[in-house]
Amino acid sequence: MATIKKYTKDNQEFYMFQAYLGINPQTGKEKRTTRRGFKTRKEARLALSMLELQADSGQLDQQPINLTFEDVYQQWWAGYINTVRESTMYKQKKVFQNHILPAFGKYRIRTITTSQVQTTLNKWFKQTDYSFKPWFNYTSAIFKYAILQGYIKDNPCTRVTMPKKLDKEDTLNFWDKDQLKTFFNGIDPVNDLEKYTLFRVLAFTGIRRGECLSLTWDDLNVQKATLDINKTLTHGDKGRLLIQPTKTKKGTRVISLDESTLLYLKKWHLEQRRMYLMLGYNINKSNQLIFATSKNTFKSLNTPSKWLRALIDDANKSGANLPSITVHGFRHSHASALFSAGASIKEVQERLGHEDAQTTLNIYTHVTEKQGQEAVQKLVNFLNF
Repeated sequence: MATIKKYTKDNQEFYMFQAYLGINPQTGKEKRTTRRGFKTRKEARLALSMLELQADSGQLDQQPINLTFEDVYQQWWAGYINTVRESTMYKQKKVFQNHILPAFGKYRIRTITTSQVQTTLNKWFKQTDYSFKPWFNYTSAIFKYAILQGYIKDNPCTRVTMPKKLDKEDTLNFWDKDQLKTFFNGIDPVNDLEKYTLFRVLAFTGIRRGECLSLTWDDLNVQKATLDINKTLTHGDKGRLLIQPTKTKKGTRVISLDESTLLYLKKWHLEQRRMYLMLGYNINKSNQLIFATSKNTFKSLNTPSKWLRALIDDANKSGANLPSITVHGFRHSHASALFSAGASIKEVQERLGHEDAQTTLNIYTHVTEKQGQEAVQKLVNFLNF
């Protein structure tokens, strides 16, 4: 029979017990456990009684009742990391560390209620305009895993009410032709040749930020005026920068360049050689990065965003009245321009590297105000009465 003993730690009295829990059916060996840290003998006796009751009823063999949410997450994570890219793993690990585990990690997973999940979801909703749904989905994934493992029988996430912002105007994350022209007119193509070239490539090819920052000079075919998009720069574990394959199979593609964009790339190539020679770097190699730091390393993925914000601010100080967009907005702007120029859904899909046409339709449903006006004018011209 288990006995409760008193012991001293840091000049404080606590109680502990050792308990026999039967025979392990897999190993045939005795199962014993030691529990410490009880402040009173009564508290230790109550815990011992519950443990012995669970052992007698077989509950301990059916489910580990003391597993916390974080314990289950660690089990799930050990298998999950073998199914995703390092960049995806890095992003999701940060979500768990910064948001999900602080909310649920310390609680026993069987005790977490729908009310707790709803309260946390409401809090996340107020914190951000766009990221709370993935946080919620990852949380639900842990409960689903716990059900599959037999730790719990119910997922509290299935009964929450998803918060929804009402009367919120969509922010159009793209520029029309005139706005793009205004933006580029505000960049000095001589003194800021690298910035001008980088944003020109983004606007006139529609490639992603990571695809742009991973470009090397051997990706450029001057004779054919094409760019070979075959990789992307992204964050890996602990925030390190690394090169990965493109986001999808369709993402690996060859893009035709217009004459002006090709011209600026050639100008930047000459300027880069001159500049790096002065810095003591030999860049006469085919795998030289097109856009690199002054130490000839990968640029931070945040660099284009910092440049963009500063350029928009400077333009607006001069009375340009440019709405803010993200670096990804140049991809949206490119798609909008293609549609305005009469490109088909299939052509836009192929150029942007979307896996299917539905993705193109889902993302680029907005048209510019000018396109709407043109549609009305076409209708008037056709009806003509």
